[in-house]
Amino acid sequence: MEIAVVGLSHKTAPVEIREKVAFAPDQLHEVAKTVRGLDWIREAVILSTCNRVEVYAAVRSREEGIEALIKFVSEHHSIPIDKLRPHIYFYAGADAVKHVFRVASSLDSMVVGEPQILGQVKDAFEKAQQGSATGLVLNRFMHKAFSTAKRVRTETRIAQAAVSISFAAVELARKIFGELSGKTVMVVGAGEMCELAATHLVENGVSRVIVTNRTFARAEKLAEQFGGTAVPFDLFPKHLNEADIVISSTGAPHLVVEAKDVREAMKQRKQRPMFLIDIAVPRDIDPAINQLDNVYLYDVDDLQGIIEDNKRERAKEADKAEAIVREEVETFLKWIKMLDVTPTIRQLRDQFDAIRRAELEKTLKNFGDELTPKQKKSLEAMTSAIVNKILHEPTLLLKQLADDPEIDLSLDSVRKVFGLPELEEIDEENSRE
Repeated sequence: MEIAVVGLSHKTAPVEIREKVAFAPDQLHEVAKTVRGLDWIREAVILSTCNRVEVYAAVRSREEGIEALIKFVSEHHSIPIDKLRPHIYFYAGADAVKHVFRVASSLDSMVVGEPQILGQVKDAFEKAQQGSATGLVLNRFMHKAFSTAKRVRTETRIAQAAVSISFAAVELARKIFGELSGKTVMVVGAGEMCELAATHLVENGVSRVIVTNRTFARAEKLAEQFGGTAVPFDLFPKHLNEADIVISSTGAPHLVVEAKDVREAMKQRKQRPMFLIDIAVPRDIDPAINQLDNVYLYDVDDLQGIIEDNKRERAKEADKAEAIVREEVETFLKWIKMLDVTPTIRQLRDQFDAIRRAELEKTLKNFGDELTPKQKKSLEAMTSAIVNKILHEPTLLLKQLADDPEIDLSLDSVRKVFGLPELEEIDEENSRE
């Protein structure tokens, strides 16, 4: 039994290819169930996001399993294999385990450390469970991926350093105000960048949003999205005193937020701090505002400098995260290798115990009623101890051989020597653990 991965991502395929192989979210459970029914496939999970489509599987054979998965993706989406192969990557064994742990930990994401991917992987696993497509191996595997991702997030700072303009704005706001709950943000302009920055601020505790835009209808629409208030563009300076945070990106060819208006607002605020973010080029906010007390102004260059510093910090933290992944991969591989050894050990013990019981039963019959219950119990304990001692060294050796690449040959030899029956597939009951 091995873990196998077949997929494509933003690293290997353009969006026009990725969108063709994407799976609809409401079909994932049925698709995963179909994949599990393929030859060579024991269990399956399908991850489908805007940046990647991957199939995780427990396979009976590495080569045949991978080919079965590639063929399935090709046929399901009606894409010739020769057109799909240039964009497909596949992994098996340790490489597959490492890849999935890195994906869940956001080490393979377009933006390293982004938090969304772990939720997407968890959702994919839940969908596969709904379709009864997972079992003992993938259940253990996926939970190990989740715990690895949790370790990466708690033991490193990989997700704490902002690497986008909008997240950098939130990070700076927290440094200035500490707690963002109860704060008011004014959005000057209604473009995508302003909307995204405001979204992150609201998600991080900002309680009130004021929106202004030259097109008032657009301001009203954006304000409604945040449950906020729209104000006419020519009147927004009169509302500056209400804002703890101001985000501006209008595309105007001249300054929009002037120093005199902020100076007046600060008097009305009684010098309570104000944080202004100018993400427009050319700039919207008068740089002279930086000379005012308790006013903090950052433009695109300032934010970009912070982002570059944070990217370098994330790179350092990524090294720590990779070390965690390597450690967790090793732990999981030890467990999965024991899956090959455990059935043989169990059958060996069952066979010896059956022989012990049969011989003990014949011996007890020969004694008739001459033995007391205590003596019978002593014989039972003695024969059990003999079997345990006989099997102690072989059991220990088999467990040690789990890491041996030739383990299959060793197991075959043991089974032939002791006349053990052929290994059967893991019971369905056990596979649902």
